[in-house]
Order: sequence, then structure tokens, then C-alpha cells
Amino acid sequence: MRVRAGAVVIRDERILLIGFEEHGQPFYEIPGGGVEDGETLHAAVIRELREESGLSGEVVGEVARVWKDGRREHYFLLHAEGAIGARAELDNHGGTPTWIPVARLPTTPVWPRRLAWRIAHWHATGWPARPAELADSINDLQAPCTW
Repeated sequence: MRVRAGAVVIRDERILLIGFEEHGQPFYEIPGGGVEDGETLHAAVIRELREESGLSGEVVGEVARVWKDGRREHYFLLHAEGAIGARAELDNHGGTPTWIPVARLPTTPVWPRRLAWRIAHWHATGWPARPAELADSINDLQAPCTW
């Protein structure tokens, strides 16, 4: 089973996302990637944040576990410092790191969809004491928030 670690980074009411375009339509992903053999989840999420954005980070806590298409994904709230790195130096599959207002997450095409909706809610009301367990079967990133 593929294991992924994702970084939820919020600064000044904005969340860091990696932006892409497909068929002329923008979409976003939470920074992160695969956990390497022998690597802890915390080490993986910090490494992935650095590789994809140039930021250095520190794990605050795990907020969610997402199950989708044979993958197990762990998402962590991180405190991050620094500035976004030069695009040529980043390893994010051609994406562009960008800051999006947290309040816009429910209407922004972000994957994983159900997690994006909850991040906006948690940011406003408080983060979960234990990681939320989510099964995300939504493939339509334009799907409205229905939870």
C-alpha cells in the first residue's frame, strides 16, 4: 500500500497549496508525497514540504488520515518558516506553490476534497484532538461542499 504524508501549512489566513492546470482548468493539491523506506511520517512530511516549496517546517500534529484508491495518506499541521523557493529548484511535478485564503477552500478545486472542506472548518473552530479518518471517493474537484 502506498503511504503519503501531506503538509497543511497556514500563514496569515492562507493555506499553502501546489497549483496545477489540466485541460485549461486550475486545481490544487496539499503539498506532500510518498514516504520512503525507513522514513518516519514526520520526516517524510518535512522533507516533502522542503522539496515542493522550499519552506522548512516543524510538525504540530496529525489532523487527518485519508483512504483513497489503495493509498493511505497522513496529513499533518505544520509550522513553516522561510520563503517559497525558486521554481527551478523545487520538485513538485511542475506545480506552482501558492497561498490561497483558507476561507475559500470549500469552493477551490483542491484534492483531497473532503479534507479541504474540513481544514477550513477546523481552522475556524479548532483542530481535532485525534486525526480524522476520511474515505475520499470524490474525483470531481468542482463538487460543492456537501458534508
